[in-house]
Amino acid sequence: MQSLAMTIGDIARSVGFATLVVVPLLVSLPFAQNDTLSKKKEPGTMHANGPFDVKVTPQDDKSDDPLLNRMTLDKHYHGDLEATGQGQMLTAGTSVKGSGAYVAIEKVSGTLKGRTGTFVLQHSGTMNNNVPQLAINIVPDSGTGQLAGIAGNMNIRIAADGKHSYEMEYTIPAE
Repeated sequence: MQSLAMTIGDIARSVGFATLVVVPLLVSLPFAQNDTLSKKKEPGTMHANGPFDVKVTPQDDKSDDPLLNRMTLDKHYHGDLEATGQGQMLTAGTSVKGSGAYVAIEKVSGTLKGRTGTFVLQHSGTMNNNVPQLAINIVPDSGTGQLAGIAGNMNIRIAADGKHSYEMEYTIPAE
């Protein structure tokens, strides 16, 4: 695993803070459905995983503050999720090495275990004295097509060789 001694700004400028954090997801939003009002029953929690590639491109917003940055995300997911992800990321470094934050919104378009559509991911990450926390949640009601009604979260993992992978935990109404 890469050293966590870099600042958020350093990490974001190199390959993207969101792709370097190896932490269990700390936040999972509960999603409830009233079965008496719905014709579709929720199945149990499902899991998806696989590798992904990411390209993070810094944007020149002519900011005078070098600690604030904006980047675009271009991801290609493989495995259970065959999709692309396009997004925007904002980062904030601090004067304390090893502390900072990022937020991002990413639209994922493709096929998840045979079901085609789109959904949106909301990223929120902080690093406090080199201790990272990361939450990536599926935005409620963002699913389209056969992914309508999807809810859940995602973890990102980085192998020692730098390869990226995802793990999703989600629910989706039966077709």
